[in-house]
Amino acid sequence: MARRDQGPRASERTQRLRDDSTTETVRRRYAELADAAAQGDTCCTPDEQPIFGSSQYAADDLGAIPEGAALASLGCGNPTAVAALSEGEVVLDLGSGGGIDVILSARRVGPTGKAYGVDMTDEMLDMARRNAAEAGIENVEFFKGNIEEVSLPDQSVDVVISNCVINLSTDKAAVLAEIFRLLRPGGRVGISDVVAEDRLSQHDREARGSYVGCIAGALSKAEYEDGLDSAGFVDTSVVFTHEVADGMHGAIIRARKP
Repeated sequence: MARRDQGPRASERTQRLRDDSTTETVRRRYAELADAAAQGDTCCTPDEQPIFGSSQYAADDLGAIPEGAALASLGCGNPTAVAALSEGEVVLDLGSGGGIDVILSARRVGPTGKAYGVDMTDEMLDMARRNAAEAGIENVEFFKGNIEEVSLPDQSVDVVISNCVINLSTDKAAVLAEIFRLLRPGGRVGISDVVAEDRLSQHDREARGSYVGCIAGALSKAEYEDGLDSAGFVDTSVVFTHEVADGMHGAIIRARKP
């Protein structure tokens, strides 16, 4: 599938993201976690919370992927189950990490479908490609990029998934707008993310955990819903699944492009 060319505004945004200190801190930390996983160390999040990671997957899912993909899992849910993928669909995973959700997606959509993964961390991309090769999965493609600016054409995917990554973005409105651009009409979103209760202020969220640990940068439930609505989505829902800190929850986010 052809990639789209980046225009002047896209290039400016990409450079701004590269220069952003928070984005660079996130990139460095996840590179470290990829290196740790490659050496056989199980990782949760930078805050070392056991409620994140491969524990969120069913035994059948874990049995279908290489051990390295499970070790590198840093998510707060199982978006491949949330998205209810079908044979022949094209799926994009934002912040694909060690490749667990791309591999599972590729198995679900079958040889007539395709699963893409985008990540900004070279170490994670290298690991994901090794894991996909070990799993014998061919209908996958991993490429480097920011989730705010994805090098795929307009209306090129059926489903966008993500697992505890959007909270790490410093421009979440851009991420949601990019998802809308990428989806075909009728396409859908199936995301797992950390979401705050509406009662928590930004200060409250920062007091409960770090940005790189998926806590301080989380949107509230109302902010997520408003952001999806503003981007043009319909049938939006944000449903809490399990608590990760006081007033902070793993959540399932669903939406559809009209």
